[in-house]
Parts: sequence; structure tokens; C-alpha cells
Amino acid sequence: MTVPRDFQEPARCRPDLVIGRDELFGQAREQLARGGSVLLHGPAGIGKSTVLRALAAEYGEAAHTVLRCSATESESHLPFLALADLFGLVLDDVSDKLPAAQRTALESALTGRGESTLQRDGLALRLAVLSALRALAAEGPVLVVADDVQWLDPASLELLGFAARRLGDIPVRMLCAVRTDGPEYDRHLRALPPDSLAVRFNPLTRAQVAALLDHRGYTGLQRSTVRDIHRTSGGNPFYALELGRALTENPTPPRPGEPLPVPTSLRALVLSRLEMLSEEARRTLLVASAGARPTPALLHAAGRTDAEAEMAQAAALGLLATEAEGPAVRFAHPLISAALYAEAPAQDRRDAHRALSTAASDPIERARHLALATIGTDPEVAARLAEAAALARDRGAPSMAASLGLLSARHTPADSVPAPDVRRLAAAEDAITAGELDLARDIARDVLTRATVPADRVRAWIIVIDTAGHAMTEVDAVFPQALADAGDDPELLALIRYQLAWRALLVEGDFDEARGEAAHSAALAARAGDRYNELMALSFQAQLETLMGHPDAPATIKRALKEPQDPRVSCHHNGAGYSRFRWLIMSDQLPEARATVTALLREVRRRGSVESEVHFLRGVAETELRSGHCGRALDLARESLMMARDTGIGEVASAVLASIAEASGGSVERALELAREAVGHAEENGDQMYESRGLAVLGYAQLVAGDAQGAVRSLRRVRELEQGLGITDPARGRWQGDLAEALVRIGETGEAQDVIDVTRVSALRLGRESVLAVLDRAEALVRAARGEHEAALVQLTSVQDRLAKLGYGLEEARAAFALAQLRTRRPGPTSYDEAARLFRRCRALPWLRQVEAAALARPEEPDAAPTAAPDGLEGLQGLEGLASMERQVAALVMEGATNREIAARLFISVKTVEATLTRVYRKLGIRSRVDIVRLAAGRRP
Repeated sequence: MTVPRDFQEPARCRPDLVIGRDELFGQAREQLARGGSVLLHGPAGIGKSTVLRALAAEYGEAAHTVLRCSATESESHLPFLALADLFGLVLDDVSDKLPAAQRTALESALTGRGESTLQRDGLALRLAVLSALRALAAEGPVLVVADDVQWLDPASLELLGFAARRLGDIPVRMLCAVRTDGPEYDRHLRALPPDSLAVRFNPLTRAQVAALLDHRGYTGLQRSTVRDIHRTSGGNPFYALELGRALTENPTPPRPGEPLPVPTSLRALVLSRLEMLSEEARRTLLVASAGARPTPALLHAAGRTDAEAEMAQAAALGLLATEAEGPAVRFAHPLISAALYAEAPAQDRRDAHRALSTAASDPIERARHLALATIGTDPEVAARLAEAAALARDRGAPSMAASLGLLSARHTPADSVPAPDVRRLAAAEDAITAGELDLARDIARDVLTRATVPADRVRAWIIVIDTAGHAMTEVDAVFPQALADAGDDPELLALIRYQLAWRALLVEGDFDEARGEAAHSAALAARAGDRYNELMALSFQAQLETLMGHPDAPATIKRALKEPQDPRVSCHHNGAGYSRFRWLIMSDQLPEARATVTALLREVRRRGSVESEVHFLRGVAETELRSGHCGRALDLARESLMMARDTGIGEVASAVLASIAEASGGSVERALELAREAVGHAEENGDQMYESRGLAVLGYAQLVAGDAQGAVRSLRRVRELEQGLGITDPARGRWQGDLAEALVRIGETGEAQDVIDVTRVSALRLGRESVLAVLDRAEALVRAARGEHEAALVQLTSVQDRLAKLGYGLEEARAAFALAQLRTRRPGPTSYDEAARLFRRCRALPWLRQVEAAALARPEEPDAAPTAAPDGLEGLQGLEGLASMERQVAALVMEGATNREIAARLFISVKTVEATLTRVYRKLGIRSRVDIVRLAAGRRP
């Protein structure tokens, strides 16, 4: 099933600067917070000025003085203009603090009076700028803000650089932005202090462009259109917003296959250079802009005999990128190609496509160009486009297949067989495969306005239902209409009954009804001879039975895998292959489950099915997580979530998986945020299945975060939901052990034991060995809470060994942690080394932090000797006020280790190192790493 809703942050104003710029913004903030300076650089329109203004507003409040300047290209020849902007308003405040010669030189430069310039008494003027900054800094911190540094007059820029190199520890920070087309920013850094941070602004991703457009209110755009905006804008936020505005204001969308219309505001940026081209060179570039992968050979085949010379002319004007590698003709920016195409007369565009329809070597490209060169209907053109769509589908390019299918329908005469609407529906189904749900829904609803053939109408209704995904309450009214259109046709009824099975599961939460509808659908499809839908219904029935712990599940899976098979089902996310994977992973067969889902992922990537790829990515991530490979699982889960958000497919499910991966191997705060959002969206959709799954991962994340009360509240609700849904297999959510552990933490040992006893009955019946081991781990905690320490130790030791043999690395590490915690209650030495080693092996950073905290919090034995100071820190004043971890970090700073090296040696995160150093600075009354060395050496910092 697919999910059309955008799974985004809760509704609130997200300023443009944080969309896609979180990491860059954070880097700049950290640098400024440390008292450093920052240079933001990147191409025009990339968002530098927006971030610069936000940073200046934030850090300007803490500064005593803020000096600002911003120049334009037309002003760059005026000497000392930037200097006047910076110091004009503060000259009276600093004049009497400067030596006479410096004061005269500065006043002369700022007012234009006198003869002092950089050529005459230049040293006095340089020193005057430095002295002025020192005088201002003596009153409090100074922030210098300079935008568009590339247009600052050379004289002012040289003076700033002179002063910046000599500021030393004076509290003057510089925040600058400069336009660069590449990484060549070094010369601009010379205007800033030596240790300044250069922050490069790269193009936004497609998901970030979508978020930016949505934030600005351009919400009516289809995902395929957003994809085109991203490609045409090159990820430049200014260009993307202008394209989005033009499309929103334009009532006529571009034809399928055509480039986006380019607004006048953007055409002006590039068309001035086009006017310098010869007429023939412009025609050659137009052909190149119309081609998908233009090369000189293709241009020659399209009749452009002087293509090389004309391309050289365009490259000299900066319109084409000159590349030493590869034969491709590449425009310097995609916007140039789009503007050139948009500016050309319609007949010239058709001529270019007509030439390419015979010159292109790829049959798909030839068909596309033929369509764009043709006006009106033409059965031959339509047939060629339909063949090209089928070829694109086979190649795993469903988005291209959808585009070609729509072109085919456009050129299909009304009385043709197949009819235009049949081809439109095929295009809609390709759009679903490509993840373009909005496009698919629009096509289906358009067909329903005029279709009279029952098969066409039911097919369109199924598309509408399928694009609703888990939000099936939104299409409740569709089912009666679809059933009426289907009549007594078993093939059509099988399609609707399959969707009703999903509705029974997602909306009603009734597993028995869902299983019955799936079985009914399979029987109808078999009667109609529709093997594809029979296999899909059997696969869904098998999934339901697996989740229910139904004894028929293995037999149904065998029926779904029985020959003859349909290749479309074998690698479908609701097909028998995935049903088998779910059964394997719930039956503790992790290696086989990993091999199965990895093969499925490989195949759907070859076929280009985005929806199935999102599902199988989650499957691989889940397998890695169960196996204790938390770092790998986190990477895969984040990839799945990013793809889900980009396409609108499976966002709630991907967020649930990403939450548990974050809680196990990443950020607990992020895990809590994702889990709460998932629960909210599931509740909004009326999806009880994913409400329970979201609450289960929320409870786990709360447990990891140390919020036992919150975990109990969440997991008790999961228990209620699953009892209502009829889910009896504890391997489905694996939350029971977490609930029991959380109950022990809050003192509810009786309820914890009840959860364990009830769950154990189902786990024993189904042979869920890993669930039984986790339940035994929880029971050991219950025993320990009741004072049965020896029995608890024996049970935990057994549990750790069983989980290790089953291959559940993270659960094994949790058992070792519980064992170490239990041993701390007994006299004698205790070590958390084994738990720390296992969590490090899993890359389970949140759990590793718990081990570190437990080890540090363990009270010293009464006769324990005082801890010696780390080497090199014996003379450090205030050392007795530092915690053990703080002393270790300080000692490694003494050795010259970087934060990343310290993190690796102490097995903690870089953020933990930074936070620890901040506490060290505060406790010792110092500001930097250098001061630690000075204190240890007995020198005043």
C-alpha cells in the first residue's frame, strides 16, 4: 500500500535557511559561539545571504558593536566605500582613542577629505583600522558582517585583511558571504582571521527543494513536477522558487516530456549571453537542449554540421561546460538549457524534436521526440509511444513509462483500440510504481469523469484506492461505487475484495475479516484465471496469518510460492517473497531472512519499483538491527526514510523503522521525535496497525532515554491495541520484554511477571526462541527486584549465551549490561567492560552511553584508594572538581588529541567530547584547549 500524505515535521514555521541547511547552519553557529569567524561561499541564489542575516541577528544580540557592509557590482570601483559602511557610524566613538596620524588617515579615507590614501601614508591607515577594532572590542565583543564580499572595493578588502591577520585574541568575529562558482574561496579568506571557517553551500536535494516549495506555499505541484524543478534549478533555492512560482501562476502545465516553462525573471539571467551567439549556434544549442543526452555525434546526425565550432562559441560565452572527459554536451547550468528551449518559437522546437526523432539511437528517445514533433492524433505515433512505454517499464524506468504512456494517450484517436483512456490508466499504474502518487490519482479521476466500460472504471477506482495508502478512510465512498461497476465479474470483484482486505486491516483492525477478504479475493481471481491477482491475494493472506500466529501461515506461503509464478509478484512488496521474509525473520532465521530480502531489494532496484524498494530497504535495515549491526541499520533506515519522504510512499512505516534504529544506534532525541510523529500520523489516518507499531518504538525509545514511566504508558497502549486487533505473535512487535523491564524500573514487578507469563504461552506455542530469551532476561530483572540475586545471575548468564547463539547481537549486549548492573549490587569488583565491548561491536551508541553513565555513577568502595590524576595534569588547579570522564578528556587534550581521536579512544561520541570539554572550561574558568595546556604547565591562561 502507498501513503500519499507528506510525513513532515509538525506544522510550524520553518524558515528557508534551515531547509537543507541545518548542518551548515550548525557548523557556522558553533564556530561563532567559540569566538571564531565564518566565510559562507557558494553560487548566486544558493542561500548564503539568508543564512548570513539569520546568524548576524542571532549573534548580533550578544555583541557590543555590530559593523555591517554590503556592496554591489556597480559600487566596487569606489575606494573605501566598504570602510565607510563599517566605521562611518562609530568614527566619533573611536577617534579620540587613536594616535593623531592614524585618526587623520582614517577620517581622510572615510570622508574623502585630505590626501591620505593607501598609496600615501598607507601604513597609518592600516594601523588605524586595526586600532579602531581594538578600541571597539575594549568596550565589548565586536561582530563584523559583510555580504557579497566579491563586490567590496579592493582598498577596503585589503585593509580588512590586514587587521584580521593581527587581531589575535581580541574579541572580534567576522561573518562574511562571498559568491563563488566553485571551491575557489581561498583569496577571500585572507580578509578574515587565520582560523576562520569556510562553509560551502551546495545545491539542495530534491527532498529539500520539495520542502522549500511547500514552505513557500507552492503545494499544488505534482511530485514529477517537483523533480523537474529540482533538475532545472540545479538545486539552487532561488531558481527553484522562481520556477515554482511560475508554475503555480501558469494555468496550463507543460506537456508530458517537455521542459518546464522558465519565468521572465530567470530568463534574463541567461538570455543576454544567448544574444551574442550566431543564429546557427542558437539552433545547435536548441537541439542540444531538446535532447536527453546530447553529444557532438548526435548533433551531427540531427543535421548540425558545424556543431563543434558552434559549441566552442557557446563555451567561450560560459553557456556550455568544457569537460575533458566524455563526449557529452553539458550546459553550464540546467537553467540555461530550459531558458533557451522556453524562448524558442514552437515551430523551431518541433523542428528540433523532428530531427532528433531520427538521429537518436535509443528507441525510447526516438519515440519521445516523434511525439513532441507531432500535432494532433496519429495512431502510428501513439503505437510507437506505447511500445516505448513498455520498453521503459521493462528497463526499470516507470517514471519514463508513465510520461510516454501519457504522450501515447494524447496522440491516440478516440475510436482506437486500445482506447486513449486505457493507455492513460496504464500510465497511472506506472506512475504509482514510480512513486508519483499525485499524478496517478489525477489521471484516474480524470478517466472516471467519462469512462463507461466497467473494467476501465474499476481499474480507475483501484488506482484511487491504491494512492490513498494507509489513509483508506479517505476513500471509503469509493468501495460501493467500485462494487456497483464490477457487477458479478469475478476478475473485477477480486480486485476490489483485495482492497477491502487491506481496509479491514488498516481501518477496522480486524485480522479475521482481512484474512477472509484476502481468501475470497484469491478464490475469485482463480475462478477468473487471473494468476497475478490470485498470487497477490494469497501473499497478503500469508502475511496476515504470519502476524496472527495462525497455524496455516506456512501452508499459505507454500500456496503463494507454487508454480506457475508471475515475475511481477515475486519481487512485489506485498508478494510471496516478502511474506516469506516476514515469516523467516519472525522465526529467528536471520541469515536466511537477510539473503531473501537482499535479493528482493536487488531485483526491485533493477526493475525500478520505488514503492517496493522503500519496503525492502526497511526489511534489510530490520534484519541488520536484529543482528546487532546498528550502524548499518541506521544508514539503511535513514535512506528508506529519505526515499519515503521524497516520494510520499510508506512514510509512517519508514519513520517507525528509523525511530528504532536511531534509538539503538543514533540519536535518542531524534528517535522520540520520529516515533511521536509516526503515532500522530497513524492516528490521523485511522491506521491502528501502525499506531501500535509507532507506540511500540516510542516505548522503546523512552526506555533507552531513561523515561520508564513514559515507556510503560506507551507500551500498555500497544498491549490494548494488539489485543483488539487479534495479534497474538509476540515476534511481530517484540515490545513485551521492554514493557516488563520498564515495569520493573517503576516497581510494578507483579504486572511485569504477568506480561512475561502471558507472552511466554504464545512464544512457546509458536517456537519464538529469541522472544523467549528476552522474556527470560526481563524475568531475571523481576527476580533481582525481589531479592533473588543468585537465580537472576544464573538466568541472565544463560540468556546472554542463548541470544549470542541466535545471532541477536544487540539483545545479547543488553543481557550483558543487565548482568553487570546486577553484579554491582554485590560486594567485590565489578566490570562493565563486557557490556561496553558488545555495545561497541554493535555500534549501539545510546546504549554505550548508558554503560558509561552506570560505570561512572557506581559508588567507590570505602577503602578504595583515591584516583590519581592523569599524566600531565597533576598541577592543574581545580582538578579535584572534575569528574573521571572530564579528567580523561583533559589528559588526552594534553597529548594533542583531536575531539574525534578522543571520541575513538574513549568510545564516546564527538558531541560527548565537546560537551565534556565545555564543562571542563566552565569548572576551570578557562576558554580553550590551549588554556588547559597552559594551566597544566603552571602558566596563567
